[in-house]
Amino acid sequence: MTDEQLLRYSRQILLPAFGIAGQERLRAASVLIVGLGGLGSPVAMYLAAAGVGRLLLADFDAVDLSNLQRQILHTSERIGLPKADSARLALHALNPEVELIVVKHSLTEERLPALIADVDLVVDCCDNFATRFAVNAACVAARVPLVSGAAIRLEGQVTAFSGQPGDPCYQCLYPRDGDLDETCSATGVLAPVVGIVGSIQATEAIKILTGLGAPLFGRLLLLDAATMDWRSLRLGVDPACPVCSGRA
Repeated sequence: MTDEQLLRYSRQILLPAFGIAGQERLRAASVLIVGLGGLGSPVAMYLAAAGVGRLLLADFDAVDLSNLQRQILHTSERIGLPKADSARLALHALNPEVELIVVKHSLTEERLPALIADVDLVVDCCDNFATRFAVNAACVAARVPLVSGAAIRLEGQVTAFSGQPGDPCYQCLYPRDGDLDETCSATGVLAPVVGIVGSIQATEAIKILTGLGAPLFGRLLLLDAATMDWRSLRLGVDPACPVCSGRA
């Protein structure tokens, strides 16, 4: 590592369980971030600042005025710009060492396997269940870890899935039946809540990539920001899950 890199990342290198070895693992890592809105903003910023070597920035939407209340990657000057391009500008200014790849097409079941085969971890920051289910299935098939977050109103949740046989997946938590979608545009969200959830997602991603601490595999964190109460629930494998059951 160069002297400049040692200085840039010095505060996390000082952590006894992290050190230079942890920083080198981050620099060698590749992460796909799905969605660059309220959750994806802090995720992308913290992963870039921490020195993850390669970030794939996936979002096919454009910056809108209504986004700016909570999507801190974007600015008023970039209204109308594709979010992936706006994110690339912000992240390059934050840390020019990180390789940034924009993905501006929708993440279909056909396109996801090729993307996920080329990364070490996926962070799901999207706002619809169709994409979440598709991302989960692709991660399970590729055995790639997935960090999942969601926030709405004054509520949030975060969990992580190892992608390994015998461990639960996203569809074990949310069976694919009925209309599950609720959106911030319909029900609202308090801006800092997405920041809290996204920051935890970034923390989990760094932990998984570097082996730091114990990830949220098999656990679901639930936040009620109205009372600032947290709950932690255990997640089990659904033996009838069509995505992960019966895997060897």
